[in-house]
Amino acid sequence: MNVIVANKNQGLLSNLDVDVIKSISGEFTADELVSTFSNFFFNRMFLDITAVKDFQDVSNIQKLSMGLEMGKVILLLDNNLINDNSYLSKLISMGIYNFAKDKESLMYLYNHPNTYKDVAHIQQLNTNTSEEDDDRKNRFFRRDSDEQFQTTRTAKVIGFKNLTSGAGATTLIYMLKKMLSEKDYVVAIEVNKNDFGFFNEKDMYSVNQNNLNAAINKFGNANLILVDLNNSPKGVCDEVIYLIEPSTIKLNKMMLINKDIFDKLHDKKIVLNKSLLSLKDVSDFEFESNSKIAFNMPPLNDRIDNNDKLEEFISKLEL
Repeated sequence: MNVIVANKNQGLLSNLDVDVIKSISGEFTADELVSTFSNFFFNRMFLDITAVKDFQDVSNIQKLSMGLEMGKVILLLDNNLINDNSYLSKLISMGIYNFAKDKESLMYLYNHPNTYKDVAHIQQLNTNTSEEDDDRKNRFFRRDSDEQFQTTRTAKVIGFKNLTSGAGATTLIYMLKKMLSEKDYVVAIEVNKNDFGFFNEKDMYSVNQNNLNAAINKFGNANLILVDLNNSPKGVCDEVIYLIEPSTIKLNKMMLINKDIFDKLHDKKIVLNKSLLSLKDVSDFEFESNSKIAFNMPPLNDRIDNNDKLEEFISKLEL
């Protein structure tokens, strides 16, 4: 079932040939939309961008990208944005690939969602960054036909992938990277999103999935590279850690989307993250899912020292 969030284009959206479970109309802040739909199960959301208060400020769309699964969202653009490649480029940097200007385009994307490849020609990449920029903000990497990275990769590359929505890969990577960097050269890379910039931590970069290999090669002399995979394939990761937030609603949503998920995870490293399960609960979980849990990570406060628990995690998973 689908969701419609409309404002100026309510007439157009009300005539879509889709099943609708919830429809709202008006102007809403990004926080209000996240609060309403972050724990609401839907197949697709048709979002009239004029329903987002101050949508011209792309930071408000970024708030949505942090709180909602934007791969399920199809944006109906305001006419002034249709040819604004600068704005569209910023959307793409957040992993928002599905945007349209009319009913026909909306329905096409509903049946044939875009991948990065479909919108890459729109994105404007700034590759003229200085060494100082490297230390203070994220940037994108592009391998041109005449460019060769000379680094011989020695880094171990560990991918993290959320299996339930909001399972915490981004924040867990930040905390691991911050702690491990006290002794080693550790780089963190996120794919198809731009959330790392909120941490203000050096050596954390955002790339699109087409440039992941180039970024890994560039930092191949690091001791460890941590990759927030988001919706991308595992690429050149040496191994992947799969994160599950084991609340009932998150698990039920995951199983509804993919009933055979645990069969596919046989012999994979599964971590329960932001978990309040007891040892007995974990044992019951393993029995019911026919899986093995590599670690049961409780909710962590990223404002305090979590080194004891993180060190236990690192040791158990042999990072």
